[in-house]
Amino acid sequence: MNQRLTQTQKLLQKLSPQQILIMKLLQIPTMELSTRIKEEIMQNPALEEGDNDDYEDNFNDNDNVNDNDNDNDNDEVDTFDDQQSDDDHYDPLDDFDDYLKDDDEDDAAYKYAAHNSSPDDKHYEAPITNETTFQDTLMEQLGFRRLDEKKRKIGAYIIGNLDDSGYLSRPISGIADDLLFTQNIDATEDEIREVLEIIQDFDPAGVGAADLRECLLIQLRRMRAETPNSDLENAITIIDKYFDEFTKKHYDKLQSRSGMSDTDFKAALDIILSLNPKPGGSMGTSGHNDNYVIPDFTVVNNDGELDLQINGRNTPELHVSRDFLNMLKYYTQGKDNREKREALEFIKSKIDSANWFIDALKQRKDTLYVTMKAIMDYQREFFLTGDEGKLRPMILKDIAEKVGLDISTISRVANSKYVQTAYGTFPLKFFFSEGLVNDEGEEVSTREIRKIVRESVENEDKSNPLTDDELTAILKQKGYTLARRTIAKYREQMGIPVARLRKVL
Repeated sequence: MNQRLTQTQKLLQKLSPQQILIMKLLQIPTMELSTRIKEEIMQNPALEEGDNDDYEDNFNDNDNVNDNDNDNDNDEVDTFDDQQSDDDHYDPLDDFDDYLKDDDEDDAAYKYAAHNSSPDDKHYEAPITNETTFQDTLMEQLGFRRLDEKKRKIGAYIIGNLDDSGYLSRPISGIADDLLFTQNIDATEDEIREVLEIIQDFDPAGVGAADLRECLLIQLRRMRAETPNSDLENAITIIDKYFDEFTKKHYDKLQSRSGMSDTDFKAALDIILSLNPKPGGSMGTSGHNDNYVIPDFTVVNNDGELDLQINGRNTPELHVSRDFLNMLKYYTQGKDNREKREALEFIKSKIDSANWFIDALKQRKDTLYVTMKAIMDYQREFFLTGDEGKLRPMILKDIAEKVGLDISTISRVANSKYVQTAYGTFPLKFFFSEGLVNDEGEEVSTREIRKIVRESVENEDKSNPLTDDELTAILKQKGYTLARRTIAKYREQMGIPVARLRKVL
């Protein structure tokens, strides 16, 4: 086979590391930004938190690096020049070695924290919660049982594998394999099942079930053991034998097959509907409220003038370390050698990374502001009144053209971001919707359609819920001529089930 060398020319568009960093930061909401900044500070010793009024950030401006060396009010900061005068054998590389040590040393984090702390530093700490987690509660109950060491370890492993709802979705055989390979515990499936039954007796009732059916049966059987009655027996029969019909709300078929009277069936159904389908979620699994939202923006209505504020509480002041700037100046002077070149390369790379990160945070803030400002101006009537009917049709392209940014950038800004208003806190995605033309030729937002559908379903007769055809007729009366399948699409997007599943006896 003949081989030939060929030369071709291609035009490729590649993103720089700085651009990639900016895009990643844009996706991070305010709640997570503080964590990301702290991670960067831990990874880059040239980046420090706090005000930087005493010296310049720009490491290229060497004339300003030591402007404050003679400041008597800052005696605790020793420059390399001062130390060198005290000791002719002083080598800044001795201090520099601390930064080159492996990250896995036990005292690395301690030395770094001590190096960067001062009485004037601002400390941002996460709130501490004393809420008992779901797993803690179960482990406490496990401790009350008389179990040998092997069963106790099996129980702890099972509890650790429960999901947020309290279910054990993993098969018993898989748990047996994991116990053998990860903890060297040779447990049979019967032994694991025996411990699992003990956990299923814990509170809240229903934990440790493999699925919803078993979860409901555990709760019903415990209720029957405490206060047996015919209604509970009927409820157990429905879940045990007719679970598929129950979940699909085929009540007529279910009642016919079970032979229950209307009164008995209604009483059993009321008991089932009072059960907890997610026993784990009722207590919380992480020790904090996952629904808590910190808004990224705040829009205030000042007598008809909208004021936009960006949340900067999780964005502390950052600057390049003075020590690294001084080290850079030191190593750019004097004779050249291999050790010096390696140190200089390391210092410059860390300073460059610190400056890139600081600049990326600034660009993130600017991009967030101009994007939210464009959204606020576009949906001005809503921010003034809070009326969803005032929302204009708006897609990502509309905002991208308005601010001169790429659609993908707008998408990153809109993702996981929230804005606080006088009418509530909304995700930015709330303001984006397609448009349609009503019978009068006016362009309206599809959000108005969803609002009508939602209100119609909320006000419907629950014993005879509205079908998609009936919802289509209601919208047509209001001037919106849409196909039934379009209404069905909007209903599904809002998480509203079909009429049969909304029916209540």
